[in-house]
Order: sequence, then structure tokens, then C-alpha cells
Amino acid sequence: MRYLISVIDGDDGPETADELGAVDAFNVRLEADGYWVFVGGLDSPATAAVVDNRGAEAIITDGPFLESKEYLGGLWIIEAPDLDVALKLATEASKVCNRKLEIRPFADD
Repeated sequence: MRYLISVIDGDDGPETADELGAVDAFNVRLEADGYWVFVGGLDSPATAAVVDNRGAEAIITDGPFLESKEYLGGLWIIEAPDLDVALKLATEASKVCNRKLEIRPFADD
């Protein structure tokens, strides 16, 4: 099963060199152990745009969808056999990146 692990960023300040090194090592292990699907960091919410094309014309608005002190700072997509393994990996990921995480399974097709 695939899981989305969202990195909740905020007023924690930028990542330190130690955190970046720990995340890199964690990612190498994820890949070696067969859990890796995708990982990516995101730029700040100030660089976001919201696109709404539900009406007669598309509306594009600069800035994030929601104004909040916390925001999505990055993500992992992992493949794990069950929720227990996914939670264990998310627990390790939270430690190495020094951030809160949210984990969610992808909906079944």
C-alpha cells in the first residue's frame, strides 16, 4: 500500500545541515529497503498560486490556498506492507527532519 507522508513546516526555521544530512541518509535507506516511491521538498507558500477553473473562466490567485502558520513543506510517498510499517517509517522521518508529519494512505482504486 502507498502512503503520503506530509512534512508540516512552520516557524521551525530553515533546515540545518545536520537535518539535511540525516534526511539524505534516511532517503538512501528507504530506497535500499524498497520503501521509496518519491520524495520532494517544497518552496515557501509565498511562491504558491491557486487555480480555480470550475466556472466560466479560470481564476488564478497568487499566494497559498490557506493562510496558516503551518504549511506543507515537503513529502514522501512510500510503499509499505501495512500501516504499522508506515507509521514506524514516519516516526523515523519525523526524527530525522525534526518536523511534525501527517501520514495518510492513498485511496484504493
